[in-house]
Amino acid sequence: MARAFAEAEAAAARGEVPVGAVVVEAATGAILAAAGNQVEARADPTAHAEMLAIRAAAQARGSALLMGCDLYVTLEPCPMCAAAIGFARLRRLYYGAPDPKGGGVEHGARIFAQPTCHHRPETYGGIDEQRSAALLRAFFRARR
Repeated sequence: MARAFAEAEAAAARGEVPVGAVVVEAATGAILAAAGNQVEARADPTAHAEMLAIRAAAQARGSALLMGCDLYVTLEPCPMCAAAIGFARLRRLYYGAPDPKGGGVEHGARIFAQPTCHHRPETYGGIDEQRSAALLRAFFRARR
């Protein structure tokens, strides 16, 4: 999670919403990919940290399936990212702060609870929640 926070802080320094994500191979603990949000830099609404990390990890593995891998992210994934997590068949999802307004895991669409969801990772929220929430609050306070 420390690396995810480093990615989130780097994203904030670039003027991006401070979210960071890391894909880890569970068996070895090796980091396959890490990213922070790049929505503004890429002018791409899909350039969320989770999407970028999943894409890079899949490329590193040479497979669209990331079975045996875990995702660490500083904020509850949105519905788009939650769907990508399921499609990638990630083993576990660990996230920091909940996102009652835009989340897609425990809030909003609750992607993994839908009967059409093909894969449901083990999910653990609230990891370093206060740190994540403080980072987001500081970012948005400075922009207002």
